[in-house]
Amino acid sequence: MAHAHHNHGHHHSGQSGHEGRSMRRRIIIIAVTAVLLAGAVIIEKHCALQTWQLLLVYLIPYLLVGAPTLKEAAEGIAHGDVFNENFLMTVATLGALCIGFLPGAETEFPEAVFVMLFFAVGELFETYAEGRSRDSISHLMDIRPDTADVERNSRVETVPPEEVRIGEVIVIRPGEKVPLDGTVIEGTSSLNTVALTGESMPRDVSTGDEVISGCINLSGVLRVKTTKSFGESTVSKILRLVESADGQKSRSESFITRFARIYTPVVVFAALMLAFLPPLFSEAGFSASFVTWLHRALIFLVVSCPCALVISVPLTFFGGLGGASRKGILIKGSSYMDTLARIGTVVFDKTGTLTKGEFAVEAVHPEDFNENELLHLAAHVEHFSTHPIGEALRAAFPNEATDGCSVTDVEEIAGQGIRACVEGRTVCVGNTRMMDSVGAGWHDCHRAGTIIHVAVDGKYAGHIVINDRVKEDSAEAIAALKRLGVSQTVMLTGDREEVARDVAGRLGLDAYHAALLPADKVSYLEQLLASKPAGRSLAFVGDGINDAPVLKRADVGIAMGGLGSDAAIEAADVVLMDDKPTKIATAIAIARRTLRIARQNIWFAVGVKVAILALATIGLGTMWMAVFADVGVTVLAVLNAMRALRIPSAAHS
Repeated sequence: MAHAHHNHGHHHSGQSGHEGRSMRRRIIIIAVTAVLLAGAVIIEKHCALQTWQLLLVYLIPYLLVGAPTLKEAAEGIAHGDVFNENFLMTVATLGALCIGFLPGAETEFPEAVFVMLFFAVGELFETYAEGRSRDSISHLMDIRPDTADVERNSRVETVPPEEVRIGEVIVIRPGEKVPLDGTVIEGTSSLNTVALTGESMPRDVSTGDEVISGCINLSGVLRVKTTKSFGESTVSKILRLVESADGQKSRSESFITRFARIYTPVVVFAALMLAFLPPLFSEAGFSASFVTWLHRALIFLVVSCPCALVISVPLTFFGGLGGASRKGILIKGSSYMDTLARIGTVVFDKTGTLTKGEFAVEAVHPEDFNENELLHLAAHVEHFSTHPIGEALRAAFPNEATDGCSVTDVEEIAGQGIRACVEGRTVCVGNTRMMDSVGAGWHDCHRAGTIIHVAVDGKYAGHIVINDRVKEDSAEAIAALKRLGVSQTVMLTGDREEVARDVAGRLGLDAYHAALLPADKVSYLEQLLASKPAGRSLAFVGDGINDAPVLKRADVGIAMGGLGSDAAIEAADVVLMDDKPTKIATAIAIARRTLRIARQNIWFAVGVKVAILALATIGLGTMWMAVFADVGVTVLAVLNAMRALRIPSAAHS
């Protein structure tokens, strides 16, 4: 076990270590570039070099910091995806490098390097924020590898589940996960299947019953004969579903990419027209005026390079991601910010998402006892039970342990309930099968939930309603989403129709679908995805392994981090640390605010650009004026971006 654990942990730290190294490398490159750039400027001032020699001096820092961008631009062109932000940066900086070779033109080498440097710094911030988010998530995830205890040569060995062959016998103790599918050959227990089915109602198993991997064994020791290899087990299948769902999801593009798609072609075509059209109509003839206009076109390209954007937009997202994580909302990448801001439909899983996934006594309906007596008797009978229902009954009558009643002859009857002798009376607590077997005339309850019947000395004493409790803030969460303009809230659950109807009614959901298997959830989600209005995205909120395929398939998957299974956290795009559904509205508010700030920066920067370009086109704009405006705009944009770090007050609700 220790060995397996060590391995897994090692692999994990290796991964974050690798990210740390790449961050350090990028910071070093940026620092070295800055030093080389300063050196190059000094050389230019003090040495009379020819233009091409100077170019070589500046190419060193340019290529050092710009290599990734140039490479991405080239790959983009090769894949037919030309107009992205990398291409824009490349064209503008190459323009700046070339301009000095025109007769009578100033060299613009420092600008080219400076712009690339800015771009690198902006990207670094964004990567850092995403990395922080991912680190918090991996801490949440339980990195303990699952193991299986196999009986081999009359002793029990702990091995990775992949190594267990079909037909071997595994031992599962209380509190352990079932590692592989199989059949019980010895022992009785109840299994918590919440991770797989999303239902918190435990399932009782005894000899001859099937058990499924991914469930948690609650009460007894089980010996299980495996019927499937690990790769064919239920958990593996669900995880494969997740991988296939990923391929169908439309990748949401980052904000700057979407902007560059429009901006880049406009700039490039404008520059080409500026270089070639005016000389065609000039008096002095094409060749004479071509150099002048080419010069202006290159200046146009350099000026149009969005310095302010390449640093302020990533910084805005850095602020937004940071602000969200301080509120316990981990967003795995800035591209999900766009998707979050446009949410129009939110689909919820019920158990563990809108409800707590734990049982509590909701009502007591006695026949000829009072409520307190009925609870008192039931709690005593359930005194030793490890079943969640027993826990709920004990919690409802907390002083049962100290009131000195004698409880004897406790007997658990598989599939029925528990019988015991309390103060000389035979008390049976269980389901309707048990009532029938002792001949007590039971009747059903009008409330939705799990009904526990009680009989005393063979006579019906009443029943207790136990339910999965709705979270305190679920109703408020739905109301907050409505206030934000989310048009549709839907609940999908594997639970029974009447329970689902009850919860949906209390919370004010628009629609619900009950009694679904994991595969049904995906098909309902497909329908909702197909019918949603254009430009709006769909979020799914869930917490179990069974929700993982749906989380992947939705435009944005939101997982409950505290309760959630590893698979759900892994598959989601956003993780809520503290399981409060109200945080979904907060996340949308933060995303919208972040995008609003990013848009302000874009309009402001582009506005100033256009003004300077207009001047440059008629020959009034100088290069330094452009650079100065760029730096000025950048500083203002960065200050604006810093506002994203502050968390909007609206989200504090």
